[in-house]
Amino acid sequence: MAKRTKGKCKYCGKEYTMSYMNRHLSACEERRKQLTAQTGSKRCGYFQLAVYSKYDRDYWMFIEVRDTATLKDVDSFLRDIWLECCGHLSAFTIDGIRYDVQPDTDSFWGIPARSMNYKLKSVLEKGMTIEYEYDFGSTTELMITVVNHRPGYWQKDKLIILSRNNPPVFICDECGEKAAVFISGEYDWTGKGLLCEDCIKKSEFDEEMFLDICNSPRVGVCGYNGSDIYPDQFVSDLDKETLKNSK
Repeated sequence: MAKRTKGKCKYCGKEYTMSYMNRHLSACEERRKQLTAQTGSKRCGYFQLAVYSKYDRDYWMFIEVRDTATLKDVDSFLRDIWLECCGHLSAFTIDGIRYDVQPDTDSFWGIPARSMNYKLKSVLEKGMTIEYEYDFGSTTELMITVVNHRPGYWQKDKLIILSRNNPPVFICDECGEKAAVFISGEYDWTGKGLLCEDCIKKSEFDEEMFLDICNSPRVGVCGYNGSDIYPDQFVSDLDKETLKNSK
């Protein structure tokens, strides 16, 4: 597997591992400047969340979400950036209470799950870690830690990405040299199935049996082939400004 991944800070563009990024975001001077410069007539609160794969810490991100957003808003974002493939069910577990995207009100098996329509400020507290599952068959399990809660001015964006891991690099199982860009759906069982563009052309298997390697903990699972909304490489504000000035 890939080495521990780094990611870029949205504000200053510096790269750190997940643990260092957690500390950096609270001390980033560029972030402080931007937050201090914000104005408005309406105040609100924001949760800073660390989201990461339960079993593969190469995949992580830090997001900031308005505390009046709902669990459903977070669920939709996670689906858009990391998970959505076939419209599977999903659920949060917070302090032993389950919040389902489509809750079953039948109490035969115990306390029924709640809906995801709860606002974050009514269910989250700084310091807690909650669980999230997508697809109850080929399940992708995430952990979400509530890093911080801060007051601020109301901004248009309900949720922003503060940092996200750079795409891990995998080496082709066949040639052992080039970066793999395709993965077999049977990779977890065989230990092989990572192929570069050249080796997949020589492979005896049909290309349709392979999925694209993407920057997600759901890579190679079910029919997941990456996000149609978010690029695999997170682009910092500094990168955006540099690209803009180069045109």
